[in-house]
This record gives sequence, structure tokens and C-alpha cells, in this order.
Amino acid sequence: MVRTPTRSSRSTAGGGGRTGGRRGLLHTGLGLAAVALVVVQLLVLYWPVVTVVGPVSWTDKVVHCLVFAVPTLVVGLALRRVAPVVLAFAVHAPVSEVLQHVALPGRSGDPWDAVLDLVGVAVAAVALVVWSRRVRW
Repeated sequence: MVRTPTRSSRSTAGGGGRTGGRRGLLHTGLGLAAVALVVVQLLVLYWPVVTVVGPVSWTDKVVHCLVFAVPTLVVGLALRRVAPVVLAFAVHAPVSEVLQHVALPGRSGDPWDAVLDLVGVAVAAVALVVWSRRVRW
């Protein structure tokens, strides 16, 4: 029996176009934003020396929260996956603080930074779950 190609199979013929479903980065713009945000996150977390004059203010803690919340959210939306993305960023949060403390001269790990990194991941996780229930992935 000969099968007639469906609309979705025709759109992926030849390797171009949308891949659909949960199969990867669906929107090039969102995918590029996700990659850019992860690169920015890595630069912020692992830049060798950060010069902060005076006591560390609350803005540092807000930055830690956002540096994990925004990439987690955008990568989750781009991949249309919640659990693996949240797990990856949740593992990276405390690991980044340990690496800052042990491997980067001029940097120190702060347990409260790790806590706020995880708060950022949790906020993004809630947003992803709510979004995935509103929009069928």
C-alpha cells in the first residue's frame, strides 16, 4: 500500500523547515536566543575576575536569580521540554558556585548565590509548566 504524505511530512522533506512536536528547536529565533542566553550566562558565571567595590548589594542577588531564570525559561520554550532543561540548570547552579570558589582566581563561591540561582530555576520551571499546560506541546 502506498502512503500519501501528510502535510507535516511534506514540510520536513529535504531536511528543511519545521520539525514539529518535541523534536528540537522549532523557531530559529527562539533557538538562537536560547544559545545566546546560555553563552551570556556562562560568561557572567565564569569570567575570571569580577571587580565589585564595597559591599555586595542586593542587586548581585537579583542578577544571580535572573542569570538562571531567563536562560532556563528560554531554553525550555525553545526545546519545548521542562524536566530535562530544569534538571540541567538546577545541577549547574551549585556546580557553578563550587567552580567559582575552587577554580577561578579572584572569585569566591557563595552558598546564598547558589540558593538564588535555584530560585531562578524554580521560577522558570513554574512558568514553563504553566505555559506547557496552556499551549499543547
